[in-house]
Amino acid sequence: MNVFLWIVAALLAVAFAAAGSMKLTKSKADLAGQGMGWVEDFSPGVIKLIGALEVLAAVGLVVPPLVGVVPVLAPLAALGLVLLMVGALITHARRKETPMVVVNLVLAALAIVVVVGRFGPEQFTA
Repeated sequence: MNVFLWIVAALLAVAFAAAGSMKLTKSKADLAGQGMGWVEDFSPGVIKLIGALEVLAAVGLVVPPLVGVVPVLAPLAALGLVLLMVGALITHARRKETPMVVVNLVLAALAIVVVVGRFGPEQFTA
């Protein structure tokens, strides 16, 4: 189970590091041009904040337990991703972007697996 949770956390970290980095480095117009129409509903500052939260969560999923410093941050980062995905799900549902709702549900479910696993049976021990 521990290996499975590491794999899920690593996959989430890669996905959110990439998505967050894109939101941090590209303009609102560039993101909209790449099919992210939802950015029209948000200010550039909020888009950058979402990107920063995604990158921080990606780091929090793997770095603290990897270096053995405050490993409880990993499930907390996963919980943060669940909350981000709930917000994303609501945004995409309002815009009737069904494929993105499904993506948000899958990512939220994977993050919930990490939260439950790391707060439950496979906690990191000191």
